[in-house]
Amino acid sequence: MIISNYNHIKQEVIETAKACGRNPDDITLIAVSKTKPLSCIEDLITIDVKDFGENKVQELCDKYENVSKPVNFHLIGHLQTNKVKYVVDKTCLIHSLDSIKLAKEIQKEAAKKQVVVNVLIEVNVAEEDSKFGLKVDDV
Repeated sequence: MIISNYNHIKQEVIETAKACGRNPDDITLIAVSKTKPLSCIEDLITIDVKDFGENKVQELCDKYENVSKPVNFHLIGHLQTNKVKYVVDKTCLIHSLDSIKLAKEIQKEAAKKQVVVNVLIEVNVAEEDSKFGLKVDDV
């Protein structure tokens, strides 16, 4: 079931990319594995899926330590500064850099572990207090 669902979504991405004049190979499809067992990742590895999204640090670390082959883990949820040290060397991309304080902590831990950390900056364009993200002026 999980493989057929993934293949269905992948085919839709390919068709949409082509319809827009984009090269489908330039698009990364991330299988969101949060809250799913490691066996789901293992199933998708059999069809060469390499990118997986997690939103909880502990779950990402557990799966990182136990997955049978190297994969690219993406941290897709909010990251607290006190958990940065656990993931900077385990993720290919942190999708939720949402404060200057967090950026400094990522830089500090990356230097300690001598790694480069790729991030996406989350911007709170609406400037809603209930949302995470840097203010537009801070960016």
